Amino acid sequence: MKKRLFSVVFSLLLIVFFMISCKKEKPVSESNEAVAAKSGTEFTVDTLNSRVEWKGYKIFKSENTSHFGTIKFESGDVTVKDSILESGKFVADMTSLTSEDLKNNAGQLEKLNGHLKSGDFFEVEKFPTASFEITKVTPSAEGDYNTLLDGNLTVKGITKPVQFKANVSVKEGMVSIATEPKDISREEFGVKFQSPVENGVIKDEITLQINVKALEKK
Repeated sequence: MKKRLFSVVFSLLLIVFFMISCKKEKPVSESNEAVAAKSGTEFTVDTLNSRVEWKGYKIFKSENTSHFGTIKFESGDVTVKDSILESGKFVADMTSLTSEDLKNNAGQLEKLNGHLKSGDFFEVEKFPTASFEITKVTPSAEGDYNTLLDGNLTVKGITKPVQFKANVSVKEGMVSIATEPKDISREEFGVKFQSPVENGVIKDEITLQINVKALEKK
């Protein structure tokens, strides 16, 4: 009787252990697209000659109600196979965010930059970087751009799929990428600040343009 009871208990323990093990090994699903494969020649982003250009607007999208500026890259890399862009990831240094239209007005420049870096906007102390990682590269013969870049854009810890039209050039140990100006919804990335109506309503859209120079790794 004792042997039979021991056998039953032992069998139950094995079943429970097996069920727990299977549960632990269950893969975690991810909503974002998988990144592009890397098998080609590696290039490193030239951070001194690469940047993100941005533009924000009040009320209407017009030159006299906008601010524009740049963000530097912290790091980045791309791969090229058979002279064609294969993959890439670019990490922007959000602490470098600055306005270009106010560069001759030190007081206003400091005020705007401080506000954009604060919790009202990009909260750079908590989220010091943003990134764009390519998930798909598609040649294009339409319009002024030769490539479509699908990828995951991450801002303030929030990742969304975004597609950029771009001109991509690969020659003499350098990769150049220049995207078309692209409107991005800032509210989708948790940037929801609105100034008082009398100061002008801030548009949801921010226009981004990525310019990258990458040099072949030696």
